[in-house]
Amino acid sequence: NELEERPFLGFGLGLRPDHYTAILDQKPDIDWFEALSENYMVPGGKPLYYLDKIRENYPVVMHGVSMSIGGSDPLDWDYLKQLKALAKRIEPEWVSDHFCWTGLNGINMHDLLPLPYTQEAIDHVVSRVQQVQEFLGRRILLENASSYVTYSQSAMTEWEFVNEVVERADCLLLFDINNIYVSG
Repeated sequence: NELEERPFLGFGLGLRPDHYTAILDQKPDIDWFEALSENYMVPGGKPLYYLDKIRENYPVVMHGVSMSIGGSDPLDWDYLKQLKALAKRIEPEWVSDHFCWTGLNGINMHDLLPLPYTQEAIDHVVSRVQQVQEFLGRRILLENASSYVTYSQSAMTEWEFVNEVVERADCLLLFDINNIYVSG
């Protein structure tokens, strides 16, 4: 695959509820905002109202923490339907999540848990990314997650793992330098 040309968006900030009114009233010189997808995947309410208003003046990207792309549970199609509806509503510059799993047996642990770097995990993640992208009708970005543990089963480096998933699944990489530092 050729490297996809994506426009440079400038510099963005995470969108936090404490700043909604200041953003709308003062219109700070910020290039774009990152919305935590799960905070806005509800019908109506104040967070969604503010996101719509902020989106009128700024580009927005959606960044999630619950897709569990590496999880062993089946993909959560209800979650993906809500994600797709939100993306349709706000037309984000991109939709991203993490190289991780977040739960088991339908329970979200609200943590970004690391994956073993194995060929089996690659095959699993690639299949799931392809399904998600097909459903959403867009390429997604996956962010390297910080990790405090490693698996003895890992047969390659994180970067070999990430590279093969990105190439085979035809998704994009959201590279977080801080997560590399934390994992160091």
